[in-house]
Amino acid sequence: MNSTRQSGFTMIELMVSLAVFMVIAGAAFSLFGAHAPLFSRQQNMAGLNITLRNIITQMELDVVNAGNGYYPGTDVASWPIGVTVNNTQPDGTCFNAANQSYTANCFDAMTVITADPQTPPTHPDPSGSSCVATDTSSILFVDAPPAPIWTGSLAAYAALFHTGDQLLLIKSDGSQMATTTLTQDGKVVGTKIQLQHNPTGADAADPLGITTYAATKGAADAFSNKLGNQFCQPDWVLKLSWIRYSVDATDPTDPKLTRQVSGSAPEILSEQIIGFKIGASLWSGTDSGDAYDFKNYNYSDYDPSQVRSLRISLIGRTPPNQDVSGGKFQNSFDGGNYQIQAMSIGINPRNLS
Repeated sequence: MNSTRQSGFTMIELMVSLAVFMVIAGAAFSLFGAHAPLFSRQQNMAGLNITLRNIITQMELDVVNAGNGYYPGTDVASWPIGVTVNNTQPDGTCFNAANQSYTANCFDAMTVITADPQTPPTHPDPSGSSCVATDTSSILFVDAPPAPIWTGSLAAYAALFHTGDQLLLIKSDGSQMATTTLTQDGKVVGTKIQLQHNPTGADAADPLGITTYAATKGAADAFSNKLGNQFCQPDWVLKLSWIRYSVDATDPTDPKLTRQVSGSAPEILSEQIIGFKIGASLWSGTDSGDAYDFKNYNYSDYDPSQVRSLRISLIGRTPPNQDVSGGKFQNSFDGGNYQIQAMSIGINPRNLS
């Protein structure tokens, strides 16, 4: 009788093969573990780069249109108010290296100002006189724009004005201006629209910082003081629209860049913003002989009507306390264990040049 012989792995062969497999698998997982942080690092940097590029593009679109709609009549001189900048001076408490946090005084703020495209400009129409003193009176009467500029009712035009709206008043020859905020919604009184406001020149009248300059300058700088308080029927009243860029550092470990449109709540554009600085190029030929003076300004020290160009610098970081390159990585900007990405852009608003 023939016998059948069965063959297979011996226990030694099985142990050897298992050991070889363990070595290969261990090496594969070791390589994967080493490269996973690098992949995350590249993904974080790519995401940060795209976010900053999108923000810069949005800023460019907004700033290039600064000063739109300020010229309702052919007699208005071309001295625009389109951008106000609030520069802060960082101090020793700006950055805390222990917890990698940034406070509010590390960042600037910028407000882009235009005339509201949904509200046609109108004229003052004071009761019983041809002019009104906006610094001593808190009531401004205006007319609805004539057809075909406005074809709606008087009540519909009054409904365009709300508490907190900021107005810009411009002399018909462009020689003077004033700005103020409404304290009540617009309402119809007889054949006119009543706009109740803070007296011009009051602190609460100008949250956009348009007229702050003249209040801090002396007579020697009167060349750039275009503020006035007497406005008559040929003059103009415009409702302003604005966009404000600022950094919310309520949580100093995660500063957030926000964009707020007038009448709306702030929108978060990006988290982990650690740098937002703005330089203004001003027309200064009237007193210095130079065409432009390019540097950072505190908005209480310059005339916003002289802004001709902006340089915006933005710095973001990947999430801190991450395992980057084995946890030993430190950037050269502030020494934090995260990566940073910086971008800057020069913008020339087309209405201000």
